[in-house]
Amino acid sequence: MTNIIKAVLLAFLILSQMTFCSGVSRSGSQPEEQTTGRGYYYPAPDEGVLRILSYNIRNCIGMDGETDFQRVADVIMAINPHVVGLQEVDKGTFRLEGIDVAAKLAELTGMYHYYSPSIEYQGGHYGNAVLTREKPVNHSYIPLPGRQERRSLQMVEFEDYILYNTHLNNRFAGDRHGSVMIIDYETMDSEKPIFLIGDINDTPGSGTLELLERNWEQLSGNDPTFRSDRPDRCIDYIFGLKGEGFRYRVLQRVVVNEPVASDHLPLFIDVIIE
Repeated sequence: MTNIIKAVLLAFLILSQMTFCSGVSRSGSQPEEQTTGRGYYYPAPDEGVLRILSYNIRNCIGMDGETDFQRVADVIMAINPHVVGLQEVDKGTFRLEGIDVAAKLAELTGMYHYYSPSIEYQGGHYGNAVLTREKPVNHSYIPLPGRQERRSLQMVEFEDYILYNTHLNNRFAGDRHGSVMIIDYETMDSEKPIFLIGDINDTPGSGTLELLERNWEQLSGNDPTFRSDRPDRCIDYIFGLKGEGFRYRVLQRVVVNEPVASDHLPLFIDVIIE
């Protein structure tokens, strides 16, 4: 009887040791996509392919109520974009204890950052930001309509293209429509391809989208982007300005399944300008 008990205990110890070992990471054995801890990883695209990311980060306040800058930085790094348009970004506000959110994310991701204030808020500003791996040749912004809250259009120019980043009014369709007309006016003298990205706050088939589609080609599709924990509508987009001297070849369009870091899902495309 004693031998039987000893054999059972020995078997138990062996099985316990095997289970323990199977949960230990061995150096070099962990796949690259797991190093971010996000459960997804998108390798950097091939040379000549531009990866553009649009992400309403809600000031890095997650669906768990926690403000976590590293978590949002991890999302960005797991996607490996060349350029990122961020919406709902504070700079120097009391509610975030004076933190410059864009600068913080730039520090964590190793990217350049450029800010576009929409309104003064709590001792600082609230608006949009662009993170980029390539230093631009120019950057600026202009105000957009917003009856309860002004909005802005951020413009960042690179050697081969221009990025427009925005967050349109969520309450009044007239403000969104007026914003589209202002955005279209700003493109009139450009000889470069322009990408318009951001939180448009309207759905496919709406009047806002119909106005946009007159001069812009929708590159990102209509997959739901909001809310992140149970997405049921598309309100975030990436567009390309229609032009005779160039066209856009989209290799992939992805809405990333990231249900915690913000109330919006990250959206990116891989595109070649031809």
